[in-house]
Amino acid sequence: MDKLAIVGYGKMGKIIEKYAKDFNFQVCAIIDPIFNNKITQSELNGAKVAVEFTTPEASIENYKKLLDNKVNVVTGTTGWHDSIDEVRTLVDKSKQGFFYASNFSIGMNIMFELNKHLAKIIGNIEGYSLSISETHHTKKLDKPSGTAVSLAMDIIDNQNRYNAWKLSNESLSKKDIPVTSIREGEIVGIHTVEYKSLVDRISIEHEAFARDGFAIGALTACRYMIGKQGIHTMQNLLKL
Repeated sequence: MDKLAIVGYGKMGKIIEKYAKDFNFQVCAIIDPIFNNKITQSELNGAKVAVEFTTPEASIENYKKLLDNKVNVVTGTTGWHDSIDEVRTLVDKSKQGFFYASNFSIGMNIMFELNKHLAKIIGNIEGYSLSISETHHTKKLDKPSGTAVSLAMDIIDNQNRYNAWKLSNESLSKKDIPVTSIREGEIVGIHTVEYKSLVDRISIEHEAFARDGFAIGALTACRYMIGKQGIHTMQNLLKL
């Protein structure tokens, strides 16, 4: 078995630990403030890859320490993407591998591709208004979700009508995609892209029923990253 380190022992970290053996991984380290430990060579205990689900504030420093210790990184943390150039520099310098995704669900990544295609078809047609909504459990802190931001950015890149996104309760221009964030109960995740006219509505939606799908996707990425160098995403993994 290959050795896997888990950085961040919240809900995702615990589910990843549960499924690790199914992907031929031995969990050799679990690093989290609740254990009062840090990312060091001794704590990593020979890990070949680390899966990281923490916070935007902690993520960049976590990546640096893992890469400096010659451990490949798979991260599902969102909210750090404004620092992608810094991360590229860290990866290039370390000659290690780095995999990131705003969402590890296979189904959600299929929706990403459908979203791009729909934007190309309908994004420039007059008469249709566009909106994105996302609903998650009340403990999810970031608004909107990283997945909703990815959906919005993919739309922006594939048509000419919209060039930015904003939360729907902000002041919007005709060029802005409105994104609605809802925090409710224990909902794992629902993402909807909707185009609406006076006479009809077109929508695509993905709903996650359990976090297990995210953990399975993350472990699939960990297996893929053994021996890899450079930056990789779900598009590389799924050959999209």
